[in-house]
Amino acid sequence: MKTGEDARGEGSTGPQKLGLCVLCGLPAAGKSTFARALSHRLQQERGWAVCVVAYDDVMPDAFLREASARPLPSQWKLLRQELLKYLEYFLMAVINGCQMSAPPDRTEAMWEDFITCLKDQNLISSAACEAQSCYLLTKTAVSGPLFLILDDNFYYQSMRYEVYQLARKYSLGFCQVFLDCSLETCLQRNGQRPQALPAETIHLMERKIEKPNPEKNAWEHNSLTIQSPACSPEASLKLTDLLLTALENPVKCVEDNVEQKETDRITCSTNILHQADQTLRRIVSQTMKEAKDAQVLPYNLKLLAEELNKLKAEFLEDLRQGNKKYLCFQQTTDIADVISSFHYEKDNTVQKYFSKQH
Repeated sequence: MKTGEDARGEGSTGPQKLGLCVLCGLPAAGKSTFARALSHRLQQERGWAVCVVAYDDVMPDAFLREASARPLPSQWKLLRQELLKYLEYFLMAVINGCQMSAPPDRTEAMWEDFITCLKDQNLISSAACEAQSCYLLTKTAVSGPLFLILDDNFYYQSMRYEVYQLARKYSLGFCQVFLDCSLETCLQRNGQRPQALPAETIHLMERKIEKPNPEKNAWEHNSLTIQSPACSPEASLKLTDLLLTALENPVKCVEDNVEQKETDRITCSTNILHQADQTLRRIVSQTMKEAKDAQVLPYNLKLLAEELNKLKAEFLEDLRQGNKKYLCFQQTTDIADVISSFHYEKDNTVQKYFSKQH
């Protein structure tokens, strides 16, 4: 495959340039259509290899085939983390120029869908030695710049931060594209789908979505918002610049200073624990008030309060001990990340009790 000048093209030397692009937005905002068009353009105009990983294509069907039921919120989170592990195995193979091995612990159907995703985009060979759980990379995957476009809602910043951490771990380029689409348009498009989401799910996500905020989060500085469905020529140029900037300026891998890191962790944990305890108490209190206003039955109110308080306690213990049951960051330094994750788990808990009213 022809590669472009510099990161951009022919004659480039040095390590292969790799980038991760997080494509986020509401359901039915047009992300998958946008990702396919972007992939085609980058391959045709830049000569880059592109891997589009649509979470909806890899995770739900895989789980349904194995468990014959929709996964619980906690299972969804584990599946997301498992998919990131698959991506890491692929990246390690590309970086090291070797075969890709299969993770020992994997959801078999999801892994098969991931492998199919790579094969369909000519990144691993169909003649791979699958019997030995290893896969041969194609020339396309290793001969020039490669961008992985992750297509999902990514509506909490903590979800996107997990991808950023992967980029930082391997010194990859990282950027985010938020597809901004009106709620009305998303609902209309969703209604035309064969397997439409409940409208309430999109309404809830629209209220909770955390758009990229470069001013607040330094790690989100390489972000771009594009209006959907139209992508103007100006936006297209900005998008190209965003991707080039990401490739040319990979995230720096932070070297571990064990003693300093431990000191910082203890200091940071003490401060965050106090802030988190106070904030989570307020969130639980406000949620219980909303449940009462919604006339949730007294018995269900009691169960909801027990679940929320248990969730709060588990979050604080997770922060204190680093169990990583809920908080999957290597080192949590931002209270906003903790609150985002708690909101995610809390919302899924609340939905269960509110639905009991109907």
